[in-house]
Amino acid sequence: MKSIGKCFLILFVAIGLLSFGMHKFYTAIYQIEFVPKKKMIQITTRIFYDDLNEALEAKYHKRTFVGTEKETPEDLVVLKKYLAEKFIIKVNGQSKSMNFISKEVEDNVLICYLSIKEIAKIKTLEVENTIIMEKHSEQQNIIQANFNGEKQSLLLTSDNFKGMLK
Repeated sequence: MKSIGKCFLILFVAIGLLSFGMHKFYTAIYQIEFVPKKKMIQITTRIFYDDLNEALEAKYHKRTFVGTEKETPEDLVVLKKYLAEKFIIKVNGQSKSMNFISKEVEDNVLICYLSIKEIAKIKTLEVENTIIMEKHSEQQNIIQANFNGEKQSLLLTSDNFKGMLK
């Protein structure tokens, strides 16, 4: 009788643990660093590439393989277009275009390196980020910024996808 009880307890715990493992979190991290000596903003993105490819397919109705061995040059073009449309930065109230520098893959995360040049001073930094939100409304984009000697952060969601840093 005790062994049957133990089996049910083990089964119950196992099912509980498996259900936690099956729940997926939709989160990406964006680091924004102002480098006054270079008059440049350096941006590093960390996005799960499987979620990113799902979002690219949903938006452009084309299967992509960004961050995988099957990636094509056309996939990179689509990625750059997507980042430009979905990740917008305004410095001192003016929209600034980002330069795509490079990318790399670490485990299942696509790391992209971007920059914004010719920035002498930052008074305000406005960030709009809707990356992956068209596919997963529960996506959270965490913005970590360092400028004017101050570290600040934003949590952007589908309900609140814009934020201002001063």
